[in-house]
Amino acid sequence: MFRLRQLFPQPPPLDLHAAMVQEFEKIRPRIVPGARVAVAVGSRGIANLSTVVLRIVEQLSEAGASPFIIPAMGSHGGATPEGQTEVLASYGITEASIGAPIHASLEVREIGVSRDGIPVFCSVEALEADGVIVINRVKPHTDFGGSLGSGLLKMCVVGLGKRAGASAMHAAASRIGHERAIRGIASVILRAAPILCGVALLENQFHATAKVTLLPLEQMESGEDPLLVEAWALMPRLPFEEIDLLIVDRLGKNISGAGMDPNVIGRGVDGYSSSLLRACRPAPFIRRLFVRDLTPETHGNAVGLGLADFTTTRLVRSMDPRITYLNSLTALALQCAKIPIHFDTDREVLEKALLSLALPGQEAARIVRIADTLSLTDIEASEALWTEVGRRSDLTRVGGLGEMRFDCGGNLLPNSLP
Repeated sequence: MFRLRQLFPQPPPLDLHAAMVQEFEKIRPRIVPGARVAVAVGSRGIANLSTVVLRIVEQLSEAGASPFIIPAMGSHGGATPEGQTEVLASYGITEASIGAPIHASLEVREIGVSRDGIPVFCSVEALEADGVIVINRVKPHTDFGGSLGSGLLKMCVVGLGKRAGASAMHAAASRIGHERAIRGIASVILRAAPILCGVALLENQFHATAKVTLLPLEQMESGEDPLLVEAWALMPRLPFEEIDLLIVDRLGKNISGAGMDPNVIGRGVDGYSSSLLRACRPAPFIRRLFVRDLTPETHGNAVGLGLADFTTTRLVRSMDPRITYLNSLTALALQCAKIPIHFDTDREVLEKALLSLALPGQEAARIVRIADTLSLTDIEASEALWTEVGRRSDLTRVGGLGEMRFDCGGNLLPNSLP
């Protein structure tokens, strides 16, 4: 194996504080002194999330408002107030650190029906506030394509809708498609709930904040569309069209709604083929996928595990079935909760995974190892990719070849190369 680095374009520096202050000026005149303003925060591991929340709370307080935090995360955190508060705390968002109370109730109220007849639910805490500010990263969605991705409208529907809203949206999406369902439900929420604005965040290939855009209420239904185009251009990808074995060190809801981003691994949440023949399947074509562990921030939620071919027994034991199954059933993504073949040690998994490739020799295996699907700048690759990397201007080798290193228990070391 050897280390390599993807040579992504260097982003221009972003003064996050200055950007937040400048964007907030768009709605400052709308803030009424004494107004109770809910700041809706989700469950993703967004870069600088705690800083963004803190700056919004500061700006609201300076304008004379009384801000408070509400978790906006559907069925995540086990769909309990305690679990969702714990998710926020894992991102550094607590009452003490932010200086604002957290109202974690999952109580919702049905506020209407969409144009397709879908019942629309919204958080009672949000409805009873004088204003709501929704925060989310805009990026390609894990479950569908189109002009809408994961962003502010989805946060309104699934986040403010809590578990009931998430269930209603996913049930409707199974019949009419995600984008139509989300846009229809969001349209009702934007008109019935006291939404002030949405704060849209873009991230670059280095998982760093690239852009902050505040969309006032009247811009929220269409303002995400151009941001999604930018997000596609900024999204990191695996640097090879075909990979025999992809090793993913960690999976989690903080990484992606699907645990591992399907836009990166090329496997959809509704299932994949384990055939070794590529045929007409698009890039990246990954023949075998081995995921090693869960992130601490996922709190046992192993949704996405079913996208792997192999895992470890320790990951299976660290999985919380109740939380995982609840999330999978809410999203109607049953494949994501299935448990793949697993063995006690990384070494044994690697041996079995390589044998399952039916290669003439293991030295021919195109192996890639990544930390997670957000971290694609520095990765490891096998000797079979050495020459290809040397020919490419977008990649550079970092060091020479070396054997994978294991601990005394047969598991890969965090940096497995000497």
